Amino acid sequence: MSRNEILIIDDEPQIRKLLEITLKSNDYKTFLAETGHEGILLAANHTPELILLDLGLPDKSGHEVLKELRQWYRKSVIILSVQNSEHDIVTALDNGATDYLCKPFRTAELLARIRSAIRRNHNIDNNSSVFVIGNLEIDLTAHTVKKNNEIIKLTSTEYNLLVLFAKHEGSVLTHQYILKEIWGVGSQAETQYLRVFVAALRKKIEDSPNEPVHIITENGVGYRFQ
Repeated sequence: MSRNEILIIDDEPQIRKLLEITLKSNDYKTFLAETGHEGILLAANHTPELILLDLGLPDKSGHEVLKELRQWYRKSVIILSVQNSEHDIVTALDNGATDYLCKPFRTAELLARIRSAIRRNHNIDNNSSVFVIGNLEIDLTAHTVKKNNEIIKLTSTEYNLLVLFAKHEGSVLTHQYILKEIWGVGSQAETQYLRVFVAALRKKIEDSPNEPVHIITENGVGYRFQ
């Protein structure tokens, strides 16, 4: 049985109840908060494995809560919100959200995102040097990438980009974040440059680059690696 604890911060009683029932039936332990202040206190007292956070809270915005949490909380935070504008999504991700799901959401998709986010937590905690994702194996020590057990050749930039994706497997990374991490501050506007490298990387790691299963485009926002 899973011992993972999940904190739900949402002011809608129906949503809290739905999430509580869904998560408990999948062997997660839950804590419930209806305000940002209450959520921050519960997070500090229990340090849950994952937090589900609504942006429209009665006492302070979810963006403010996320910023406060990220001062000390390093595990995954998934945003669940009716606010689905590109600006809100990008802002939340840039403020440290692991993922973003718009309400109403499908239960199966939420559970898949939760599993992915918790898996990311464990990779970080274990400080793993080898990532195995589907048919890919990325060895940080040997500096090699294998697809179906065969080494594939990547340029240094392609390799760095793939490692960044792998370390954030399941998370949405914004264009600006990727550009800053790979090419440095001042490159955040070069989204076309990023698209070129993503296309090149897809050709090498995807079975069908036009129908990718690893590097998924999040329109107007960035990419998700899965």
